[in-house]
Amino acid sequence: MEETTVTKSPVMLYTEQTPNPETLKFVTNRMLYKGTADFREEDSAKEWSPMGTALFELPFVKGVYICNNFITVTKEFNYLWDDIMLKLKEFIKGHIENDMEMVKEGFAAAMAKKEEELGASYKYTGKEAEIVVKIKELIETYVKPAVEMDGGNIEFKSFDKGVVTVILQGSCSGCPSSTVTLKSGIEGMLQRMVPEVTEVVSEMG
Repeated sequence: MEETTVTKSPVMLYTEQTPNPETLKFVTNRMLYKGTADFREEDSAKEWSPMGTALFELPFVKGVYICNNFITVTKEFNYLWDDIMLKLKEFIKGHIENDMEMVKEGFAAAMAKKEEELGASYKYTGKEAEIVVKIKELIETYVKPAVEMDGGNIEFKSFDKGVVTVILQGSCSGCPSSTVTLKSGIEGMLQRMVPEVTEVVSEMG
């Protein structure tokens, strides 16, 4: 009886620019992680992400964001992409080929629990609850897909006295143009669609 061997398709990897000059998006033909995992410090990567841990060991890596089929890497400002991009590309590709675990099981549940604890003080009732549902739907439908294209993520955090607070992750975190996008794009849209919204502010993930 002949043995059948399953051959994996080769890992394809290419880079995409993001609006943040310090951040580059590495896109692959493999599903890396179904969800969003943002690591701004080495400690959180060590706890939850073998891939993130490996990347943080490189001297020029400042932040790692893993989502679906891409990894967004934020570099230290004193390095040039021209000097490190190819090295990073080969590094990421090699680790994907070796089936390195991207994000440990239980990460999403742990983050959800943390989020629940943080948001425990935000209880919405009546009209305010309806407004929050509408804001969340607009962010999910119109804002998130566009932000993800740029290698980042946006999450609703709270709504209080007309002010919407969102959390920016990945390439959006610390991006010079994200403030402009937040004010001219997201704030403008939410104010048009939800008249109760007076302002949109952000926190870094």
